[in-house]
Amino acid sequence: MRHARTLFLFVALALPLAGRAQTPAQTASPATAVAAARVESVPFESRLVGARLAYNVVLPPGYDAKSAARTRYPVLYLLHGLAGSANDWVSKRAHLADYAAQHRMIIVVPEGKDGWYTDSATVPNEKFETYFVEELLPDVQKRFRAIEAREGRAVAGLSMGGYGALKFGLKYPERFAFAASMSGALAVASWLATDPIPAFAKPSVARVFGAADNPVRAANGLFRIAREMPAERIASLPYLYLDCGTEDRLLGFSRDFAALLVEKKIPHEYRQLPGNHSWPYWDRQVQEVLKLAARRLAQPQTRQ
Repeated sequence: MRHARTLFLFVALALPLAGRAQTPAQTASPATAVAAARVESVPFESRLVGARLAYNVVLPPGYDAKSAARTRYPVLYLLHGLAGSANDWVSKRAHLADYAAQHRMIIVVPEGKDGWYTDSATVPNEKFETYFVEELLPDVQKRFRAIEAREGRAVAGLSMGGYGALKFGLKYPERFAFAASMSGALAVASWLATDPIPAFAKPSVARVFGAADNPVRAANGLFRIAREMPAERIASLPYLYLDCGTEDRLLGFSRDFAALLVEKKIPHEYRQLPGNHSWPYWDRQVQEVLKLAARRLAQPQTRQ
């Protein structure tokens, strides 16, 4: 793990699924894609947060065709990072719609503000975890033709969103079959104001996680959740994926978390790749996340 330009891949258990994850993607290349994905904005009002939390949806090619009216699709929830918004993944920063056109899945980009996808320790109405699980998921299910079973649902994200995605995967394994982190801020629940973290992150960390002894920190610490995971519960977890750039200041957290997953024998992949904490890196890696999600999730289902 000392060679900065080397790809590292850790697979905790030698499962048949893990073997399939290494095969070439069975998707069309951009040159052969004949249809475009469609981006739709949903003006969602959250009762829990008490605010308008509009989210974006990228619908697969053919979704609106009459021939697909009875077809339900797998869903990937793609989370943004700190100081970002639901518009980040569908802006010029990334080419998500182009990449999505190569897959038959729905991609939902929710609004998480700077809430760390966690119910705040200090602001009662900032319930960004409960909102995601109890409001957003049912709303997507109601509005779009999404597969209802766990096997048709995945969650992924960058930085703050990478933390949120792995946390949702570990805390709600009955809802997700796959969870992925790109450049994840995986140790955020342990960060204190005195730690050498970026100044712009300190207000949100204090607001969401509270003082050092606040129980919100313990309940939402990824390392603690994984470390205390009962052996009998591991089999029910979604497959985990995490990557980070070798020039990223958050690299050590992904590396340490991957080592913990190995220790706990939790199935996962870890990739350490050239790059830093930037959109060129995430725009590249989201293509890999889409491919992995497509392999792990159920295929579109057509009802007779």
